[in-house]
Order: sequence, then C-alpha cells, then structure tokens
Amino acid sequence: MSAPSPQDAADTQPSAHELWKITLGELDEKMGVKIVEESVERVVATMPVEGNRQSFGLLHGGASLAVGEAVGSWAAVIHASTMGKTAVGVDVSATHHRSAREGQITITATPIHLGGTLTTHEVLITNAAGQRLCTLRITNLLMKRKN
Repeated sequence: MSAPSPQDAADTQPSAHELWKITLGELDEKMGVKIVEESVERVVATMPVEGNRQSFGLLHGGASLAVGEAVGSWAAVIHASTMGKTAVGVDVSATHHRSAREGQITITATPIHLGGTLTTHEVLITNAAGQRLCTLRITNLLMKRKN
C-alpha cells in the first residue's frame, strides 16, 4: 500500500523532533493524489475519481482504501516525528457509504487517539458536495526510527 515502510519513513524523516513532511509514493502519484494540508491535527488530500474507477464506472473501493490508508499513515508519521519515532500500520477498516462516478474526492485524516505507542485516526472521504463516501479507521504502531 502507499504508507511508508518503517525504513522509508526513517530515511526521509528529519532529525530530532522536526515534523516529517509528506512525500508522495509511486502509487499516490499514479492515483493523482495532491496534498492540501499536513499537520499533527489534520492531513487533507484530494484525488480525482477519473483514473481510479472500477469496471462499472464507479470509484474503486480499493482506491478509496489505498488513499485512505496513505493519508492516515502520513498523519501517524507526522505525530510520531514529534517524538523522534516513525509509524507502521497495524489495522485498517473501512465502510463504503455511497459511490462516485466523477469529480474529485477529499480525504481528511483526524486523530482519535495520539499516544506514544499507538495512534488511531479517522479518515473521511467525501465528494465535492461534502457527502461522505467512505469512512476508514487506521491504527499505527509508533516505533523507534532506525538510523
């Protein structure tokens, strides 16, 4: 998936307790993901539906999960970087509420729990009208960075 591996995140993280800055992976770029906002409190990205549809012309559920996991993982790594740590995903679940055929979706990750060992984020995927398309919950394990 598009979440950074522990080694990748460790290689791209700043020293000490500087906030980690999001770097798109290959899949993120292919899916057309754009970063809108990045902080410990909130990570927001957008993605076009076009190019991410399944054979019935709807936004692919797997695309929703991939982008949702990426945004939630980025949020966890940003939080982890404040402690000189990195994060790896240990659980993700999603509920699809409605479909989309066109336009752009917005993906927003906000923390449910920001601990020193685990983080949990809610990730909302909405359409241009603000309607909820998908809700994800992702839990990440915070780990010491490998230098």
